[in-house]
Amino acid sequence: MESKPLPLSELTLAATAFAALGSEHRLAILRRLVRAGPVGLPIGDLGAAVGVTGSVLTHHLRQLVSAGMVRQKRDGRRILCRVDHAAVAALSRFLVAECCADMSRQTPCDTEHDLG
Repeated sequence: MESKPLPLSELTLAATAFAALGSEHRLAILRRLVRAGPVGLPIGDLGAAVGVTGSVLTHHLRQLVSAGMVRQKRDGRRILCRVDHAAVAALSRFLVAECCADMSRQTPCDTEHDLG
């Protein structure tokens, strides 16, 4: 079965997100923010939780924010960071969008991929 090409913007967004997640530190930051839930964490607490602080943490957060995976909001003197759940879900859907598309219709796809 032939697949149609994805729009360039969709490929670009996915490539940018995957590039941002291509660092162990950034992946750890994102996973910690997922655990924190919608409230997020102050930068200092986030850095302490993942073992990255200062300018290195700022660099990694900048990459994740640029990729649309993390949002930041000022709360008084603190900056709160939270995962953008919609962006993470969209990236997951991108990965499985064409799951089993090249399989014959007689072969059932046994992959569970209900990502909402």
